[in-house]
Amino acid sequence: MDFGYYPGCALHGSSYDYETSVRACMAKLGIELRELDDWLCCGATAAHNMNKKLAKAFPARNLAIAERDGLPNIFAPCPMCSMELIKVGNELRKSSSLQAEMSEIVEDNVTGQTEIINLIQVFQQIGTEKLLEKAVNKLEKYKPACYYGCLLTRPPEDLRFDDCEQPTSMENLLRDLGANPVDDWNFKTECCGAGLTLAGSDIVTGLSHKILDNAKRHGANCMVVACPMCHVNLDMKQGAIEKRFGEKIGLPVYYLSDLVGIALGISEKELCIDKHFVRNAV
Repeated sequence: MDFGYYPGCALHGSSYDYETSVRACMAKLGIELRELDDWLCCGATAAHNMNKKLAKAFPARNLAIAERDGLPNIFAPCPMCSMELIKVGNELRKSSSLQAEMSEIVEDNVTGQTEIINLIQVFQQIGTEKLLEKAVNKLEKYKPACYYGCLLTRPPEDLRFDDCEQPTSMENLLRDLGANPVDDWNFKTECCGAGLTLAGSDIVTGLSHKILDNAKRHGANCMVVACPMCHVNLDMKQGAIEKRFGEKIGLPVYYLSDLVGIALGISEKELCIDKHFVRNAV
């Protein structure tokens, strides 16, 4: 089994720990990641603010590369990237005129037929049976609050992935691997502040405090995310949150691939968990 792979800017920069964790899991499972040749930024938020056509052209070029290289799917671990690729792919499939326009701009044929999948969907396609076959550690000591944030399930009309308000796919996966996820907490799809980490630090610490506090009050001993921006705000900013609100939180924040990797017997160092800011033992 293999997947086309689009790391995006974050995983090749500030969130290299996420990519390291993802690649370690895939290697352990015998999964090949075929990284797109000469990919470029998905455009994220900035392109929309500059030029609507540019915002479509960035993802369209990456989709064109996948089509040119015969990749039936693209695994994009960052929810912002996967959302942009999915949205533009959907628009392309509905409009032959947009296909023609984007093909001219990116100088390659693009139709939007490539399937885009996130980290949870990759593990779902690999299947519980194979994960359990390769697993060597039970995760029973982990009581994670699974945090989806804004972009893993929204907008629902484009993503069509899990329930947009009460998703359960991460909980189901981790429960199969022996973890005891918190089911009844209230902030699993609330915003953490996303890209306002630098420009709006007070907003980020306020929103992220609510998420961490609610998770802890509901019995979680760690957080699990599948988004580099969410990890930055809940992990890196946790010290600033504690200082602002005068309380100790101490919740380690794992990527989904971290806990899957631990179940597979991969060391925390190999998963780059030792690079996280909050390193309390569970």
